[in-house]
Amino acid sequence: MTIQWFPGHMAKARRQVTEKLKLVDIIYELVDARIPYSSRNPMIDEIIQHKPRIILLNKADMADKEKTRQWVNYFNEQGLKAIAINSQAGQGMKEIVAASQEILKEKFDRMKAKGVKPRAIRAMIVGIPNAGKSTLINRLAKRNLAKTGNTPGVTKAQQWIKVGKELELLDTPGILWPKFEDQEVGLKLALTGAIKDTILNLQDIAVYALRFLEKNYPERMKERYSLEVIPEDIVELFDEIGKLRGCLMGRGEIDYDKVTELIIRDFRTEKLGPITLEKPEDLITITELEK
Repeated sequence: MTIQWFPGHMAKARRQVTEKLKLVDIIYELVDARIPYSSRNPMIDEIIQHKPRIILLNKADMADKEKTRQWVNYFNEQGLKAIAINSQAGQGMKEIVAASQEILKEKFDRMKAKGVKPRAIRAMIVGIPNAGKSTLINRLAKRNLAKTGNTPGVTKAQQWIKVGKELELLDTPGILWPKFEDQEVGLKLALTGAIKDTILNLQDIAVYALRFLEKNYPERMKERYSLEVIPEDIVELFDEIGKLRGCLMGRGEIDYDKVTELIIRDFRTEKLGPITLEKPEDLITITELEK
């Protein structure tokens, strides 16, 4: 499955980010804690270059805690400050401001020494669609200023938002890259809701989810779908889930579309528990293969 998806507003968003870069002190790169590698847009490195950055692993409540800790350590070892946050509940907000002040201390000390009047830190939030940027802004600002939604593409324009006296945020629309060369990256993005369901084959996504659960979280899968054993054949597995969860049509036939929707919904609504789809060692393996 090669997904190509680069709407005009995304090309415009990239141009806007590039143009506004000189106005900000620091970048907040927002990623999905369930897919910290796959939800990082490779164009971001190219666009922001050497600008100071903090990686925010959002939706940490939906991810495997131990794996999130491993990812934070991994990014820190790469020289990138990383913080696990839950913007929905407001966890990690104070840490973002404190880390920004620490990273920019030397710059602001130099400005002060030159007689420049103290001002708020200016930060730009970048990330793929549906990573939770608007929710983060509203939580930091402690009021609803940015539009939110659980589908990609809600934020369509840039806006400056004051966060007390310490911080000013520039929100940006989510940016996806033109093409996913790695099929698995596309599947992970699709499963977590970063790509609109209307342009995808949902059964491919459901099959990927089931195979991942079978390998990594088999007991949760058995418990959720009342399975004594997990059938090897994917059609048999769909049939079992369909029967046990009542996804049936006339004459007792399995409604595969309903089974598909059920599996994807269960993943996205944490009915299968907190799940992380990738580990830092997976990335190391990928890097070794690319050499």
